[in-house]
Amino acid sequence: QVQLVESGGGLVQAGGSLRLSCAASGLTFSSYDMGWFRQAPGKEQEFVAAIWRSGVSTYYAESVKGRFTISRDNAKNTVYLQMNSLKPEDTAVYYCAAAYRYSSALSSRQVYDYWGQGTQVTVSS
Repeated sequence: QVQLVESGGGLVQAGGSLRLSCAASGLTFSSYDMGWFRQAPGKEQEFVAAIWRSGVSTYYAESVKGRFTISRDNAKNTVYLQMNSLKPEDTAVYYCAAAYRYSSALSSRQVYDYWGQGTQVTVSS
């Protein structure tokens, strides 16, 4: 049974930092591209960042570029999202997701096969 479990969310002041983790089990982690998405109250889910299975290439939404960094440790079956210079508009539930098929469209939620349950990030002004 595949499980993706996010952790590291919480309440932080604007300008602060958080590091999210997503621990994967039940799959061959190194065979999956990984992504982070988020959903704010009353809004649609949106892409945040993705990292290809090799860990060499990454891709970011424009809204987080330069502030967020996605990384992975295939030995630990874990993907991370380092979030710096947080803004109130970053407040959302953050989800990690795993995609098995090769795709250049990792910003599209349709390419992902498995999803975590989400972790809340709240940024106060």
